[in-house]
Amino acid sequence: MPQRTITIVGAGQSGLQLGLGLLQHGYAVRLVSDRTGEEIAAGRVASSQCMFGRALAYERAVGVDLWDDAPAVQGIGFTVPNPEQPGEQLFSWAGRLDSDAYAIDQRVKFPALMNLFAERGGEIVYEEADIASLERYADESELVIVAAGKGEIARAFERDAERSTYDAPQRALALTYVHGLKPTPEFSRVSFNLVPGVGEFFVFPALTLSGDCDIFVFEGVPGGPLDRFRDLTPEEHLEASLDFLRTFLPWEAERATDVTLTDDLGVLQGRFPPTVRKPVMQLPSGRTVLGMADVVVLNDPITGQGSNNASKCAQHYLEAILDHENLPYDRAFQQNAFERYWARIKPVADWTNALLQPPPPHVLQMLGAASQFPEIAHRFANGFNDPTDFGDYFLNPEGAERYLAEVAARAGTGVAA
Repeated sequence: MPQRTITIVGAGQSGLQLGLGLLQHGYAVRLVSDRTGEEIAAGRVASSQCMFGRALAYERAVGVDLWDDAPAVQGIGFTVPNPEQPGEQLFSWAGRLDSDAYAIDQRVKFPALMNLFAERGGEIVYEEADIASLERYADESELVIVAAGKGEIARAFERDAERSTYDAPQRALALTYVHGLKPTPEFSRVSFNLVPGVGEFFVFPALTLSGDCDIFVFEGVPGGPLDRFRDLTPEEHLEASLDFLRTFLPWEAERATDVTLTDDLGVLQGRFPPTVRKPVMQLPSGRTVLGMADVVVLNDPITGQGSNNASKCAQHYLEAILDHENLPYDRAFQQNAFERYWARIKPVADWTNALLQPPPPHVLQMLGAASQFPEIAHRFANGFNDPTDFGDYFLNPEGAERYLAEVAARAGTGVAA
């Protein structure tokens, strides 16, 4: 029986992981990238990419386990400043993850995975894909998957108005990669700070081109005091980062007194609207191509799920392709493959979109109670690995009330406050 042929456009997290998985099962896979590995390594940071246990397990299943010595992220911390007493915390807590998370700079990761893909027999074509290219790929392959989530070609997929909650950016985004941050006590973590009405800041350990580092992630309400990173030099970007910490989060500024940029390309700023797109695009010839990961579900980074979603999409698409065996990859298959992924990822999108709104009373109560009850802190921290859990209590006022009462009863303290 001849090999089935699949072309994947985009050499990012989802495209590389799916390609490696398909090679394991004997498929002939062509990967299309607009940059070589060397160009990616020499480029600007693109993401913050902290990946949790389940997504990492999907990677390991296709043979991606190359950075055992990378700094681990062992937990999640959460802090809210006191709005009535600047410089003080309203509450703060940290919960341990059941399995460590890791953040590998994509400038390190993607070139290594591209080499692994080629070593295992995959074909890599270096060109910038357009509609004419997609027609050619569709003529030469049984299935074409577009995984170029941040490219122009992604915008050719139609926005799904019913599934898209927003039509405008909800946050001004910025990244700052640094060396020299003081570690958190007890265990390493994603230190998440919520400043109501202003935005969010979180930071966590990572591995970059120059070794161990930490990644600052800023999420500013557009037009507010955290929307401050446009048109800055790298040095100005770092100073804007530190100035915000000194003003709003002095406990984080204290950790950052000796930080330096990892490199001049270790900064990034931008904004985009969270968007769900229809997964199947029909080409002028009538052929269809399937979108994946950020092409079809582009979430705000506030929950740190981008690379996790990409890994999970790769896994769902791999399973859909394997289950399909020798049947044609027609439009129905393509739509069904996406729906399998959407069923799993919709709770993630719901949770992410909810955090972009001012926190309702039950959410603040839940987050505050986590500083009193370690059980809640542990559950919230591990929700980053499996966000479907948040729908049961975090997004549901009645579920939150019920859960808080159950926790308080187990602790023998009465009603949680």
